[in-house]
Amino acid sequence: MSAAALSLPVDALGAYLRGKGLADADALSVSVLAGGQSNPTFRIDAGKNRQYVLRKKPPGTLVASAHAIDREFRVMKALAGSGVPVPRMLDYCEDDSLIGTPFYVMEFLQGRVFMDQGLPGMDQAERLAIYREMNRVIATLHAVDYKAAGLQDYGREGNYVARQIARWTRQCRESTLPVNDAMHKLMDWLPGHLPEGDETTLVHGDYRLDNLIFHPTEARVIGVLDWELSTLGHPLADLSYQCMGWRIPHDLWRGIGGLDLADLGIPSEEQYVKWYGEATGRDAAGHWDFYIAYNLFRMAAILHGIAQRAAEGNASADDAVETGRKAGPLADLGWEAAQRYMASR
Repeated sequence: MSAAALSLPVDALGAYLRGKGLADADALSVSVLAGGQSNPTFRIDAGKNRQYVLRKKPPGTLVASAHAIDREFRVMKALAGSGVPVPRMLDYCEDDSLIGTPFYVMEFLQGRVFMDQGLPGMDQAERLAIYREMNRVIATLHAVDYKAAGLQDYGREGNYVARQIARWTRQCRESTLPVNDAMHKLMDWLPGHLPEGDETTLVHGDYRLDNLIFHPTEARVIGVLDWELSTLGHPLADLSYQCMGWRIPHDLWRGIGGLDLADLGIPSEEQYVKWYGEATGRDAAGHWDFYIAYNLFRMAAILHGIAQRAAEGNASADDAVETGRKAGPLADLGWEAAQRYMASR
């Protein structure tokens, strides 16, 4: 068991879970699940056919409104039966005296997680099916009646992109770590180029391939994870977040830029956006590069925040420093998208 796993008070946790009817009399087995820069995540084996995932806040001083595991629990519980695949929520504990921070417990889904968006080891048909399924699921998410799901107060309606720009700009400017020139340009440029028109849906905020669990053998999503950044927002901002992957070089960070997509069987960015439009009736083309620039800025700001937490000793992943270094290159790509947008006006 790793040092991170040993940091959980296993005996106290076991007693708590047994009191909730979620564990057998035997001792728990705890292991750290790979991935995630934010909320520490563990697999809990609590007896025969009792496998769970535990998500908790990280220790230390945290950015206000960050690491909102209560929101993760709430939205996934609300989406049960909605058509958006989510794990079953089992328990939320806000008492930070038990394991040091609040946490929640959900079912463990046995499936596949793909970290590389190039999907190595698959044939063309398999890759195409995976991308089709990702597109179907995000379109389904944006069709959820959030009021009927009890999420009418889950965020503010309208003006989502402007508020996000302000939020991440403020975080960057309050950071003690410097940001690069492109980041400064984006912080100045984005507020003055907001597209006209607005729409509000439930948005994931971090929708990407490695936050999805696929069926062990089928090209079917069985769980959408990591809802920490979910809220009520603009659906095209949510879609373009995923589509950053087409702009980011494969060797930089979670991108497919520079790959021979036709040879791999992966759809082009244009085709992927077209599928979404056919499913939802939305046309993203008119302001697409603005939304891409916005999301590259937002992602750069998030990674800059990871670097800040690493500098303060509060990062939850061992590769936080290296991940934080990618903020600058992503901001550079964002400024390139902004320039393309201005050239197209």
